[in-house]
Amino acid sequence: MLLDLSDRVVVITGAGRGIGRAIAESFLHERARVIAIDVSTEALAWFDAAREGAGLEGAAYACDVRDTASVGDVVGHVAERFGRIDVLINNAGVMGEGLVCDIDDETWDRCFDVNVGGVFRMCRAVAPIMKDQHAGRIINAASFAAIVPSIGSAAYAASKAAVVQLTRTLAGELGPWNITVNAYAPGMIPSGINTFAQMSSEDQGRLLDTLTLRRWGEAGEVADLICFLASDASRYITGTLVDVSGGKLATQLPQRGYEIAGLES
Repeated sequence: MLLDLSDRVVVITGAGRGIGRAIAESFLHERARVIAIDVSTEALAWFDAAREGAGLEGAAYACDVRDTASVGDVVGHVAERFGRIDVLINNAGVMGEGLVCDIDDETWDRCFDVNVGGVFRMCRAVAPIMKDQHAGRIINAASFAAIVPSIGSAAYAASKAAVVQLTRTLAGELGPWNITVNAYAPGMIPSGINTFAQMSSEDQGRLLDTLTLRRWGEAGEVADLICFLASDASRYITGTLVDVSGGKLATQLPQRGYEIAGLES
């Protein structure tokens, strides 16, 4: 299958590191015109060299997705410079940990303002441009926590569940203009906003036992899905949440399969 994303204008928030960087690198590999956005220019220091090395047009912008004016300025500049926006990937997000009885207002509010408000502001800014084009792809970062939360993740899980419902609502509102809106739910992928890689071997093993594919996920595996959702090959898929978790919900007690197979867990 040839995805053919060459020359498409792809806006990616949270592109500085982790999954966001892997997404940006994948679209560069696909010869897209990538617009990399992060909260600081320092996080994007790698981008221009990678883009220029590939001989591609694109740009990097510092933007706080909590700031309506900043979002509007960046989106307006991109539309003016490149003439269109074909794909928006709302990857920017933050964690917010704490038991419901203990979490403070600041943590709760920041989690929702970035994870939900940021998606809302970017979509609101980009939607009129995509409507004028009668085409577009919007892809939003949810989380496996939106499907099954963990204790101590109320703020994060609730914010990501809100992203799923926002995605479905947008799919309905933007469908008449041939704009698809989908969300992705990464599972256990070591990154800068979690501590999977720093856990003890025992704790890592306990988590890995919950996966049908008993290994940590890789950021590039999420990026592969997003490239597909951004392509014409996904043109009849909208309003969905795609689980990229290595089969965390495929069966109860997936480690039993390894025991039956005689493989070490």
